[in-house]
Amino acid sequence: MHHVFNGMAATDLHGVVWQKSRHSNSQGACVEFAKLPGGDVAVRNSRFPDGPALVYTRAEIECMLLGMKDGEFDDLIG
Repeated sequence: MHHVFNGMAATDLHGVVWQKSRHSNSQGACVEFAKLPGGDVAVRNSRFPDGPALVYTRAEIECMLLGMKDGEFDDLIG
């Protein structure tokens, strides 16, 4: 069986600016996004900033954001 893993240590992403939603709470329950030099986007858990970061293409992030705006994932929090 072949396993594919997408990610890297967030600490290996030098010089990127991490951004989180202004809707995040003070307990750090959020994810952070960083635009990478090649156009990809890294995502990490704000509670574990030195932990793993998943890396997505711009197209993948765009599809996710459009789905969120359309309410496609509302059942996950309802």
